[in-house]
Amino acid sequence: MELTVKTSMGDYNITIERGAINNLSEYCDINKKALIVTDSGVPSEYAEAVSKQFKNNIIKVIPQGEQSKSFETYKELLEVLNENAFTRLDCVVAVGGGVVGDLSGFTAATYMRGIDFYNIPTTLLSQVDSSIGGKTAIDFGGYKNTVGAFYQPKAVVIDPDVLKTLSQRQFYNGLAESIKMAATSDKELFGMLENNNAEDIIDIVIERSLKIKKAVVEEDEKETGLRKVLNFGHTAGHAIETAAGLSGYLHGECVAMGMLAFSACDVRKRLLNVLNKYKLPIQFDFSVNEIISSLRHDKKAKEDGVNVVFVNEIGSFEFRFLTFSELEILVKEAYSE
Repeated sequence: MELTVKTSMGDYNITIERGAINNLSEYCDINKKALIVTDSGVPSEYAEAVSKQFKNNIIKVIPQGEQSKSFETYKELLEVLNENAFTRLDCVVAVGGGVVGDLSGFTAATYMRGIDFYNIPTTLLSQVDSSIGGKTAIDFGGYKNTVGAFYQPKAVVIDPDVLKTLSQRQFYNGLAESIKMAATSDKELFGMLENNNAEDIIDIVIERSLKIKKAVVEEDEKETGLRKVLNFGHTAGHAIETAAGLSGYLHGECVAMGMLAFSACDVRKRLLNVLNKYKLPIQFDFSVNEIISSLRHDKKAKEDGVNVVFVNEIGSFEFRFLTFSELEILVKEAYSE
C-alpha cells in the first residue's frame, strides 16, 4: 500500500508493507551517505537492517526517552554530520519512535539549511501519527516542542512486522492515537476497533489512520485551522501529563483519558468500552482540580477559556470555545464518576 502526501515543500510517499524495512532500495536513495539515528530502546536489529542497505552510513544511538529531544543531543547529531563531512547531497534516517523522528527531522531540516530525511517508524504511535505531517522539534526550557520546524520527509517507510517487538502496553499506547482519529473522522474504523482485535487488523488500522492524517495535513499543512482536529484528547491529555508529573503514564494513555472530557455522553460510553478493551486508563490517581489548574495554563488558553475539539457523535467533531466554568463541569463529569 502506498499513499502520496502532497505539500508545499513537495510530495512524498508513505509505504505500508510487511518486510519493507529489508527492501529500502525501493523507497529510498540508498546511494546517499546516511546518518542513521535510533535509540537505546529500539531493537538494534532494525538499525542494522537499515545500515546493511545504505552503502555509506553511520549509526548514532541516543538514549531512550523524551530527555533526548534536547539541544545537547541535537548538537551531538550536528557534530557527527559535520565531523564526517556530510553534505547537502546526504541524508538523515530515523529508525524509532516519535522522539527519534522529531529529533532526526529537526536535525535534517537545519543542517546546511536542509538535507534529505527518511522516516522509518518502529512504534505504532509513530506509524499511525507522528511519522507524517512534517512536524519536527526539540524541547526547550521545560516545554515540549518549543524549537522546531515544519520539514517534510523524503519518504516514510512503515513495516508492520516491526511491531512484533513492542510490549502490549506500548502497542495499546499507540492505538490510542488511532482511536482518537476514528472518533473524530471515521466511524467505520471505530466500529472495527470495537468489534475486532486491533492486532488482527493492524494493517487496516494503520492505513485508515494515515489516510485521515494525510487528508488533514494536505488541507492544513501548518496547523492554522483544520489540523487542530488532531488535538482531540490532547488538551485534557496534556493537562493530565502535567498533573501526573513522573507518575508513569505514557503519552497515548494520557490522550485516551483526555478524550473522555470533551465527548458527548453517548460517545463517552463507547469510548470507555474501547479504552477498557485495550487496557487504556480511564481514571487517574490525583485530583480533578489539578487537571483544571493545568488547563488554565494550556498554551491555547485565553483569559476566559480554551478552544477544544468536541465529539458529539462518533465520526464527526466540532471546534468549541469553552469557558473555564464549562471546562470544570465537563472535567468533573468525565473523571469523578
